[in-house]
Amino acid sequence: MVLMIFNRRSRATQKIKKETGHARSNSCGEASRLMTIFGFNTDVKQGEVVYHVQSEARQNDLLLQTLVFVKGQCVGKRTVSYAEKLTQPEFSSEAMHELLKSQHKTVLDAIQQGAMGTILGAGNDVQDVGSSGLSLQWKTSPVNESAGLPVNFQVLDHGQAAQGAEVVVRGVIPADGLELARGVAGPAGELDLSIPLTEDVLHRGAVMVQATREGKSVTRKLRVKR
Repeated sequence: MVLMIFNRRSRATQKIKKETGHARSNSCGEASRLMTIFGFNTDVKQGEVVYHVQSEARQNDLLLQTLVFVKGQCVGKRTVSYAEKLTQPEFSSEAMHELLKSQHKTVLDAIQQGAMGTILGAGNDVQDVGSSGLSLQWKTSPVNESAGLPVNFQVLDHGQAAQGAEVVVRGVIPADGLELARGVAGPAGELDLSIPLTEDVLHRGAVMVQATREGKSVTRKLRVKR
């Protein structure tokens, strides 16, 4: 197994064991993004197949993402949100690094045990770190200057519609206590909300969205543009 840490800002590479891993092009439907802080690249063999596992922190979206490639083609991914962790005063870049390292190792272990399918998410499934089973995704519509930003949210619980889940949209700074919209998911786990484009929202360029249901929760950052 080969583990390589990379830092896109400095392009510096730290070797752990032997360095033979390298980044692959992303064919999992994810556009390349700036602001990646650090990540891990590992080649691991299971049977006759060599898997390349690439993990990185997407700071702009507060996501930790692991992609799995075979011969340059993406065959699966795991994406979790660490947005909820920002409410904890002790949370730091070092803590985020440890979360990413743990996720990377979890995927490697699953591949070696022949259980990759049990750990990778489906489609755009994004849960919180810790994976309670609750996931949140959305589709945005063109901005209406007078009515705000229309968003269709969908909440799933282990892939099934989470009817009755409550969705709350707040400002990105928890201490501000700014609540922008609230609603309850219907039978398909979906609901439509309009996010007011306040001066604060436009200045910060994002909002926080939290879905809760039966003691479970998921929090994500939604970037906002006119």
